[in-house]
Amino acid sequence: MTPTAEMTDSSVPPSSLSTSTLRELHPIENATTDLELVEEVVASHFRQHAATLRQVGPELTPTIDAVSERIGGGKRLRAAFCLWGARGAAQGAAVPGMVEMAAAIELFHLAALVHDDVMDDSDTRRGLPTVHRLFADDHLRAGRRGDAERHGTAVAILVGDMCLSWSDDLAATATDTADGETRRAVRRTWSAMRDEAYGGQYLDMLSQTEEQTDADRTARILRYKSARYTIGQPLRLGGTLAGADASLLDAYDRIGLTAGEAFQLRDDILGVFGDEKVTGKPAIDDLREGKRTMLIALAEESAGRMERRVIADGLGNPDLDEEGAARMREVLESTGSVDRVEQRIVDLAEEALAVIDSARVDDHSRQALTTLVERCVWRRS
Repeated sequence: MTPTAEMTDSSVPPSSLSTSTLRELHPIENATTDLELVEEVVASHFRQHAATLRQVGPELTPTIDAVSERIGGGKRLRAAFCLWGARGAAQGAAVPGMVEMAAAIELFHLAALVHDDVMDDSDTRRGLPTVHRLFADDHLRAGRRGDAERHGTAVAILVGDMCLSWSDDLAATATDTADGETRRAVRRTWSAMRDEAYGGQYLDMLSQTEEQTDADRTARILRYKSARYTIGQPLRLGGTLAGADASLLDAYDRIGLTAGEAFQLRDDILGVFGDEKVTGKPAIDDLREGKRTMLIALAEESAGRMERRVIADGLGNPDLDEEGAARMREVLESTGSVDRVEQRIVDLAEEALAVIDSARVDDHSRQALTTLVERCVWRRS
């Protein structure tokens, strides 16, 4: 059985850059079953906990349904990197516990998304109402007592906490058959992944409270909230579970830092220029939330007085309309910020692919990792 990389039409190179230096996107032959197993493990694990919740009472049904509607699908990039991190270290072989570990990462990510939507006050995610919005609106429709927004936020915090605890259960299960040293090493990596993600999220929130972009902090947000969390630590978790040596784990870290940063930079561009029908999230949200991304930092660095005023008036303005967002997009393009970020993505992708080329993994894993990185970088959602 072999895992699959994401293969969708939403992964294409941007038209604004030459792609002559980039690889063709390689299909992974007969690659379907590992990620299907991840879906099965996630669903089975959820059903067990849902049964317990139902025993508490029928009032829990809406929360069960909310998780059920959101627990499937998604890109499953973190799961795929974990699976190939394990197989690469095992020269293509399956590794006991790798599916459970990949599933644990996905449940952790669902918890992070539910909480992140509360912090960002987002209304939609993947084309569905966010959890806090769903329950706030339900509160209003039912005419219940108390503040609807506070109720929605409270339920979302609870739902996120449940997913977080369920992910921890699965992460522990993944090492059931491993030796003590491996269990401890995996646990250390799992713990570090969580702490880094929390820390990166706090830095991101803090940056939205300040008038100017801190370049050093922006770089650390890129590293910890996205690069290591999305690619580096999932690769390391899979590799550690498979007993990878220090040189391969170091290669995985380098892939994570380069490809992971490119992934987030692409996310930042999509957050402002993306098609809502493809991304499932309004392209105006990041601007209203005041996210101080590399895109914003580079624009501020090159902006003239009037352009700086457009950024200052629009960034973090909850009442920003489409006309104001269009002006901000014009500034991001006129200052060269978009082109510089696109070029940075190209450079980072090439660096990551070079590390994969030299990594001591089997050819099938090398091809899979190459495809995964390319799909991360040249996506539209």
